[in-house]
Amino acid sequence: MAEVVKAEKKRLNVFERYLSLWVVLCIAAGTLIGNAWPGTATWLSRFTYAQISIPVAVLIWLMIYPMMLQIDFASLKRVGEKKQGLIVTTVSNWLIKPFTMYAIAWFFLNIVFTRWIPVDIAREYLAGAVLLGAAPCTAMVFVWSYLSDGDPAYTLVQVAVNDLIILFAYAPIVMFLLGLSNIMVPYDTVILSVVLFVVVPLALGWISRVQLIRSKGLEWFEKTFLPALAPVTITALLLTLVIIFIFQGQTIVANPLHILLIAVPLTIQTYLIFAIAYGWSWLWRLPHPIAAPAGFVAASNFFELAVAVAISLFGLTSGAALATVVGVLTEVPVMLSLVWIANRSVGWIERRQLSAPVGQEA
Repeated sequence: MAEVVKAEKKRLNVFERYLSLWVVLCIAAGTLIGNAWPGTATWLSRFTYAQISIPVAVLIWLMIYPMMLQIDFASLKRVGEKKQGLIVTTVSNWLIKPFTMYAIAWFFLNIVFTRWIPVDIAREYLAGAVLLGAAPCTAMVFVWSYLSDGDPAYTLVQVAVNDLIILFAYAPIVMFLLGLSNIMVPYDTVILSVVLFVVVPLALGWISRVQLIRSKGLEWFEKTFLPALAPVTITALLLTLVIIFIFQGQTIVANPLHILLIAVPLTIQTYLIFAIAYGWSWLWRLPHPIAAPAGFVAASNFFELAVAVAISLFGLTSGAALATVVGVLTEVPVMLSLVWIANRSVGWIERRQLSAPVGQEA
């Protein structure tokens, strides 16, 4: 009976389980509106300030702020625990992942797919891939970790560390990789995007978390408030996608194959970086509850941030924005397959750990 209850608990909610379906429906709805009523895009363009769509900016905040509420920076005092797992994910996220994403996307978009994607559009798609690759996951990774019996304390520490690193590393890495392909964007614009979509919601999330826990208690915050707020993020994401594809509608109708082609390097990158982090964990004989979230944190993306920065830097109609949206489309099915792999390989991880010499167990 206990096993049945456990199996029932470890399920995604309806929003998370069918996220890819909702994304496809939003793409279809936005594309239909953009082609059937092209004046809609013109009307939405009126609500723009400093090249940023006000409705989209509000929706992006509604996407990101609820995630930041989940981050408990008090967990950073435990950063010294399970140091090997933290090394795996930090190195994978910041010294490997952005550069493998760039290399794989560049190869496919500029060499393999040149017959179908014009050079100028390929550069925009590459920019979107870079924005995805430099933004490690900070929210959905809790779901993937939970579904694979990952260590929740370790996952929380890693997410908190990632959020701090994003503040300082995201902009320089993005600028460097974009510069390799002569995609020039103002450095101050990148910094402003990080401030608007990471620093401010992170600070507000932390303040809100502290105040709400102080006034209502931790149990109410975690069991009542966060679950009630959870649909806000995905609802805001889906509405943002509708608006993006209202602007992208005519482009998609003219180039429907592009979505599939963009998905190829993004999918390969996800499996590759998971293999690196998970394989590294195996080599270091890390236990499964550490190895699984180590792989997930490395493989998944903070796509909400990537979408926000793509829109800020390149606009709603850009190929960069489209590429980040394709990242949203592929995220859930690919990550669920990685959860399946992690769960199926528990014995593989445990046998490796049991083979460790005495005194070397993680």
